[in-house]
Amino acid sequence: MKKTQLLTLLLFAGLSSFQAKAQTAELQIIHNAADPSAASVDIYVDGLLLADDFTFRSATSFLTLNSGVMINVGVAAATSTSVSDTLKNFEITLMSGERYVAIANGVLNPAGFDTNPDNRSTAFTLFITDGVRDLAMMPADVDFIVEHGASDAPAVDVLARNVASLVDDAAYGDITGYISVPPANYILDVTPANDNSVIVASFQADLSGLGGGSAVVFASGFLDPTANQNGPSFGLFAALSSGVVLTLPPVSQARLQVIHNAADPAAAIVDIYVNGNLLLDDFAFRNATAYIDVPADALLNIGVAGPGSTSVADTLKNFEVTLVNGQSYIAVANGVLNPSGFSANPDSRPTAFTLLLQDGMREMSMNSSDVDLRVIHGASDAPTVDVLAGTAILVDDAAYTDITAYLSVPPAAYTLNITPGNDNSVIVASFAADISTLGGASAIILASGFLDPTSNQNGPAFTLIGVLADGTVIPFNLSTGIEESQINKFNIFPNPASDMVQLNFAENTSQPTTLNVMTSAGQLVRSEVIPQGTSNYKILMDNLSSGVYFLHTKTDKSSGFQKLMIQ
Repeated sequence: MKKTQLLTLLLFAGLSSFQAKAQTAELQIIHNAADPSAASVDIYVDGLLLADDFTFRSATSFLTLNSGVMINVGVAAATSTSVSDTLKNFEITLMSGERYVAIANGVLNPAGFDTNPDNRSTAFTLFITDGVRDLAMMPADVDFIVEHGASDAPAVDVLARNVASLVDDAAYGDITGYISVPPANYILDVTPANDNSVIVASFQADLSGLGGGSAVVFASGFLDPTANQNGPSFGLFAALSSGVVLTLPPVSQARLQVIHNAADPAAAIVDIYVNGNLLLDDFAFRNATAYIDVPADALLNIGVAGPGSTSVADTLKNFEVTLVNGQSYIAVANGVLNPSGFSANPDSRPTAFTLLLQDGMREMSMNSSDVDLRVIHGASDAPTVDVLAGTAILVDDAAYTDITAYLSVPPAAYTLNITPGNDNSVIVASFAADISTLGGASAIILASGFLDPTSNQNGPAFTLIGVLADGTVIPFNLSTGIEESQINKFNIFPNPASDMVQLNFAENTSQPTTLNVMTSAGQLVRSEVIPQGTSNYKILMDNLSSGVYFLHTKTDKSSGFQKLMIQ
């Protein structure tokens, strides 16, 4: 009986296609009712069987039906024999020439299921919307609408990761207007409506082959199946105009940029393994990857091996990390393999080889007219410092391994002055940082190398580098912040010293020069005036304890700076 009724309805639909367009409308029906009792249903239209054994998360193609008259849509159990077996009936009237989608949603007995957090009714119903498209408005796009059909889920936003917000504050039963996007492979993040930093679930939407097409994307199932008669779990699905339903597979993925900033000469080139697989071969010091997709919410083993390694068994150091879905990270390799062979850190920070892992990273600036910067103190033998641009303090009291919050600055050419943490009048070094072309970009500024290479196996000298999100490394040229003629050039002998040192000036001092001796923390412990015309100057150090000190020479026209070790 059911098969005969279905044939009759199909003949009716075929005859109706010969009627004038103004007398018909088109309707697509989607089964999205997650109640296990309605997993498979029969659909009747005006007493005739339209869909036999119509299963959950299935869709019809667009059907041509009469418009301008009331149509009765009945839903019955899959075992029905006629329209008299329908459990729910809905009367609808379609406007001539319009195209509709009707989405069956909800549960047959709401008392047996979780209530909706926004107090929306969860009773079995049809959500109907008009203005539906069977093709995209532009052949180069994909057009889709989104239905919130998960009855126990609160209002949500849907974001195309690193692209745009697609759905804003959609509660159960809401159907959005059309969204047009280029055909591409997207990750769709579902978040609470009032907090996009919390990702409830993520799904891969590969729309790359759907250019010119349209779809209905529907949130489906239960957020908590155990509280809903163990019904189907939450997911995203897309119904095409042909009736094909695509599953958008769940994903858990983070973004990661790897930067090699370990100045140990023995680690100048390394191989990087992730979960046993070679990720980076012959990865050189002061190089970086672009941001890459990596698994999230799962333990990752990141191994570092010497160049020419043949397998993960050759790794020298291994680090276990778990990344959060939807987050962006940097992992900065830093430190030395054998700390006893290098200078200790002046602030007693560990200098052993490690990964500095930081979340909350940006691949572009928050404001397209700015450059967003994050600064990392990665020079293992350098003390706590400030970084100044002119008189503005960009970084305050950063010790080795510290990573600042983001700074937003206009794109321009800057001189970055490095000073001791508590004395901005002493410029340790200055660097020319031309970021005038980076508007809209983000970057990492890294302090890199050794302040005193001679005490660190003649490793690379201290400098600043910039790392962009695409992996480009920008060297910042060393300058003085003052003219070359204004530098007091001198060296110290002996160094390390015990009781007395001699300052040997490249040129005789042109005027009385103040000499300040400071601890690695920037505390002034001695101050003397070097007479005008001096080429060599001796200073007693016998009352100073062992450690790292800095000698700063200063006049009203010149400045100099050197590191001293007291044994």
